[in-house]
Amino acid sequence: MASVPPPGERAFSIRSLTKAYATGGGLVHALRGVDLDIARGEMLVLLGPSGSGKSTLLNILGGLDRASAGSVRYGERELTAEPERGLTAYRRASVGFIFQFFNLVPSLTARENVALITEVSRDPMTPEDALARVGLSDRLDHFPAQLSGGQQQRVAVARAIATRPEVLLCDEPTGSLDSESGVQVLEALVDVTREVGATTMIVSHNAALASLADRVIRFRDGAITEIAANSVRRRPAEMVW
Repeated sequence: MASVPPPGERAFSIRSLTKAYATGGGLVHALRGVDLDIARGEMLVLLGPSGSGKSTLLNILGGLDRASAGSVRYGERELTAEPERGLTAYRRASVGFIFQFFNLVPSLTARENVALITEVSRDPMTPEDALARVGLSDRLDHFPAQLSGGQQQRVAVARAIATRPEVLLCDEPTGSLDSESGVQVLEALVDVTREVGATTMIVSHNAALASLADRVIRFRDGAITEIAANSVRRRPAEMVW
């Protein structure tokens, strides 16, 4: 296993994390006793087949889901003990989300889609600034239907980083894109996360994304099977798709 960050540098400390869902046939274990420490500002790529637990872990770290057992600490905050109101405050103050599907409001422009988030944030970028950072200064007043898939996902990246999040959680952010659009989205994502210093986790089925990461976390059947550190991180344009 790759080295563990010192306590003062940890964003997340995860211990014995378990998630089980009740189904008609009994319990399905999505996570089975996961232990992991994540450093502040680190970029992780989580790889594994569908149903291996990657997205479940992301949802728990983002305060969208609750664990069945175990502990998740974010700094000094015990997320697994937070009431719903506390998790809502945590998400608003600290977390940005990017999903496979863009989730843009079709009747709003790129600028207005980002403004939906910045209007309820404490110290946001302007929508114009956030969109400039993903290379869309010339698309501010375009509606989603007037943008390519890659451009729509870059709007979603701008929306996620406009709040200057401490944590950025990305679930298959290039899963619905062709390779060229995927590279453009990842270039924007890498650049802006480095700039804002966000602790970033990217869930993917695509093993090519492993070279982006400080560490690669591999999952199978709800458990971590391997943690590997990269001595050199590649730019998205350098990856072999």
